[in-house]
Amino acid sequence: MHGFPDDNTSLAELAQIVLDYSKERLELDPVPLDGPRTLAQLEATAGQTVTAAGLGGHAAMDLFAEVLAPACLSVDHPRYLSFIPCAPTEAAAMFDLVVGASSIYAGSWLEGSGAVYAENQALRWISDLIGLPAEAGGVFVPGGTIGNLSALVAARTEARRTAAEGQRPFRVATTRGAHSSIQSACDVMDAELTTVEPDERGRLTGERLREVLLEGGPETYFAVVATAGTTNFGIIDDLASVAEVCRELGIWFHVDGAYGGAGLAAPSVRHLYAGIEHCDSFIVDPHKWLFAPFDCCALIYRNPAAARNAHTQRAGYLDVLTAATDWNPTDYSVGLTRRARGLPFWFSLATHGTEAYTTAVEGTLDVASFAEAEIHRREELELVGERFLSVVVFRRIGWTAADYAAWSDRILEEEFAFVVPTNHEGETLARFAIVNPQTTTADIAAILDSMV
Repeated sequence: MHGFPDDNTSLAELAQIVLDYSKERLELDPVPLDGPRTLAQLEATAGQTVTAAGLGGHAAMDLFAEVLAPACLSVDHPRYLSFIPCAPTEAAAMFDLVVGASSIYAGSWLEGSGAVYAENQALRWISDLIGLPAEAGGVFVPGGTIGNLSALVAARTEARRTAAEGQRPFRVATTRGAHSSIQSACDVMDAELTTVEPDERGRLTGERLREVLLEGGPETYFAVVATAGTTNFGIIDDLASVAEVCRELGIWFHVDGAYGGAGLAAPSVRHLYAGIEHCDSFIVDPHKWLFAPFDCCALIYRNPAAARNAHTQRAGYLDVLTAATDWNPTDYSVGLTRRARGLPFWFSLATHGTEAYTTAVEGTLDVASFAEAEIHRREELELVGERFLSVVVFRRIGWTAADYAAWSDRILEEEFAFVVPTNHEGETLARFAIVNPQTTTADIAAILDSMV
């Protein structure tokens, strides 16, 4: 199976087929939206794909291109506006092929120093956007769930290291707008999650946080989690006042910017993040609004030594790594084995420059602003909540949950757009998440026109 000899024509042909498919897919404009198939449909069209003799590379590639790929939604389609889309640059997507072909282990400096060096420069750019000191650093992990879990593990380790004798902090405080991964992390850690009621704008504030922490006993908390761009509404917590309370009470301040952290690159909204420079840890997913392919979450610590204390794995076969002073990425998160998942993001940054990223993020904010204005203009539509970033939530006046579902199903079946409803306080609503620079105002207008 292994090897690529000069005289093996079939392998050379297969390589060309794979490269041709990748090139053609990247050149499509627009890409097809495609759509899901039922299990019965896939069983009928794909059948048994793993066999004793094998299908052969040509047949397997044809099967993927003609049957399996069309059964997957294209998250980079300009009218894919549900959840949080992924719209990687062509440079980032192409370099993902290079990463896969290069067989790089990027868990240690010893084995992947070149890759780690490049990833760290990409992390430095994000750290500078936040306003963190020169010694800050971290690692690229699979996604926000692992990023949040790893940061909270570091926070708990540090809190228990410095706690008074007999105390074992076991609580995390956040607001109800926080991502579901915070509850998941607490479940994994057997920690208790305390929910703080948000203010009238949906934000976690220092005033309300202080009341909850003092009532429960600050010494019982090892972290506070603020959100810089909630998934459902794009709300940014009052980071400055939350940071002040955390400093006052000596509690780790973590900021989940998985979606909204990319807005730090946009001068027009940078003021919304005031106070983020005081965070002890931070995450952002470049595979969301920073145009990297799946999967890529940047996890950054103000004091990386605290993360090393929590995450460094020790064993005889690892002594050669742990005895060195090198920067080993696996010291900063849950997990040991890791691919160089930050390299496609780095390559795109290095190729296009950071100014291009600012322009792209600002462009999506402009489209979100258009959507907001267009919803205000149409009598049958009504904006719900305040728009902070590029998420726009609205209602179609008079519609029931069944109406939203029927509309969403119809436009997906037509491969026109992918916009699934959301739910807020028991009400079904429509929601746009605009992070693709190829989404235009015309796309927004056309989708709104379909809500008849």
